[in-house]
Amino acid sequence: MKKTLTILGFLAVLPASVALADDDCFVPMAEWQPRDAVARLAEENGWTVRRIKIDDGCYEIDGRDAEGRPIEVTVHPATLEVIEFEYEEEDERDDREGDDDDD
Repeated sequence: MKKTLTILGFLAVLPASVALADDDCFVPMAEWQPRDAVARLAEENGWTVRRIKIDDGCYEIDGRDAEGRPIEVTVHPATLEVIEFEYEEEDERDDREGDDDDD
C-alpha cells in the first residue's frame, strides 16, 4: 500500500515539474541562430543591448527598451521567438552589476 501511494505521489508531482521547465530551450547547437541575429532582433525592437548570454539553453538579452527601461528578454535560439519579456527594477540591475551604494 505504501509503495502504491509513493508511486502515485510521484506521478502527481511529475507534470508540475515538467511545466516548470517550459522556459528552457532544448535545441541542438547546430540549429541555433548566431548571436548577430539576436543583436539584430534587439536593434529592430529598439532595444539597447548590455549583454547577450545563454541561460537554460536560451538566449537572454539584458539591456534597455526604447524608453530606457531595464529589460531582460528570453529568446528561443533557433526561431528567435521572444519567450519571455520582463521589465526589471533599476535597483535589481544595479545589484547584479555590482554597484553597491553601501560604500
